[in-house]
Amino acid sequence: ASSSSSSSSFSFTHQWKYDVFLSFRSEDTRNGFTTNLYYALDHRGIHTFIDNNLPRGEKISDELLKTIKSSMISIIVFSENYASSAWCLDELAEIVECKNNGMLVRPVFYKVDPSEVRSQKGKFGEALAKHEEKFKDDKIVQRWREALHEAANISGWHYYERCTEFEFIQRIVEEISNSKSNWMPLFVAKYPVGINSHVEEIKSLLDIESNDVRMVGIYGLGGVGKSTIAKAIYNRISNHFEGNFFLENVRESERKEGIIKLQETLLFEFSRDRNLKVCNTSRGTNMINESLCRKRILIILDDVDKLDQVEKLLGKCDRFAFGSRIIITTRDKHLLATLGATFGNSSSTYEVDGLDECEAIELFSEHAFGKNKPDEDYLKLTNQVIHYAKGLPLALGIMGADLCGRTKLEWKNTLAKYEKIPNRGIQEILKISYQGLDETERDIFLDIACFFKGHHMNNVVDILEACDFYPKCGIPRLIEKCLVTLSQNNALKMHDLVQQMGREIVRQESPQNPGERSRLWYYKDVLEVLTENK
Repeated sequence: ASSSSSSSSFSFTHQWKYDVFLSFRSEDTRNGFTTNLYYALDHRGIHTFIDNNLPRGEKISDELLKTIKSSMISIIVFSENYASSAWCLDELAEIVECKNNGMLVRPVFYKVDPSEVRSQKGKFGEALAKHEEKFKDDKIVQRWREALHEAANISGWHYYERCTEFEFIQRIVEEISNSKSNWMPLFVAKYPVGINSHVEEIKSLLDIESNDVRMVGIYGLGGVGKSTIAKAIYNRISNHFEGNFFLENVRESERKEGIIKLQETLLFEFSRDRNLKVCNTSRGTNMINESLCRKRILIILDDVDKLDQVEKLLGKCDRFAFGSRIIITTRDKHLLATLGATFGNSSSTYEVDGLDECEAIELFSEHAFGKNKPDEDYLKLTNQVIHYAKGLPLALGIMGADLCGRTKLEWKNTLAKYEKIPNRGIQEILKISYQGLDETERDIFLDIACFFKGHHMNNVVDILEACDFYPKCGIPRLIEKCLVTLSQNNALKMHDLVQQMGREIVRQESPQNPGERSRLWYYKDVLEVLTENK
């Protein structure tokens, strides 16, 4: 499904004030377990809030509510008299509400049975009965009951004196440390313009509430924002999973370091064992398979360009734990179609389109002027940039940064240069898709870029077949690679910057001598070659 974007920016990272918020019954555990846990977390560099004898009334303060909401993780220490405190129960209800909005919550059952908390029996049942008599408000106590039930169903730690408190606390600290590193939000973009609507549509495709295993493939032209959107999705939904993994730039990482290094990176995210080594890819795939079945995970493979990468990094898709989600970003639609055959109805694809005009102006202006709209006397020049970039975020960002702080004369000169010689940063990103083509596919691409953009596909196929370029399979391949599209009347379309990239490849064959280039399309070059007999 294609989508238009919202022009409003959206914040995809959260600035936490505390790593951990501790909720506990003071008279039960302050002078022992909870204080020891606090110091152990603090010693590990985990910024933890503990309410050191705050004045307590019937209701928790607004300041404490803000503290809960500004904490990444909450640890609830359920002890014998926890439910006798209305303050603790108010804290708990607030924490459970924050959990539904993204907070990680982990309970500790300190010398109490989880079932007693869940079903509100024993001391917990007695305490709630007293609250019902005191408050005479069923809604308040019902909220506490629901919060207790929900919190007790969360995976946590149960201490029942089979180990020392020291060992028990060290286990909690280790897991919280791992959770903290997994939960650190990814940097999305300096100016995340137009991302929010994409995120919402992809969230709908992921349907994270369902318990099946689902895969969503995000595809589109290079520089259109696939990776940026994937990072924003990661930040938005990662808290719903037991494990979260974003493997960035798979294509480039495999080229530089090899697939085994990527397997080791992924396995470290599962195990946190820095000494773990993979001796061969087959063994690595099996090790990953064993890890995948243990937890409900979110895994994102960014910038994949070969099916083999997915197979070696994820193994058999039927080994994922129920409720897991896989997101893959790629420039290759066919790769996703092949994967879709494995996942069946549990897979879907999402095409990322460029920004609309309002979003493009906002993004460019943020880079060029440091605000969301251009200066009045630069409006005409800004519109030239918007027309040139055709909604491609990569181009808008690079050009905005390049033109920032420059005079109008410099803008005019730079834009004139862009028309003849494309920006190298934009060129290199777009060229990656071209480099993934075989020889005849490259010839077809360059011919379309130089001559056949806007022509009816059937006519182009007839011409290219005479050149033995096999266009009936080659043109669909270019479409799958997001280099070419078809209009409703079957005409070949191409983004202006992609066309410019193709023509620049030809120009670079002989920058100073057009006669030595493989293709000529500019009438002055043709005239020069014909008149000078070059």
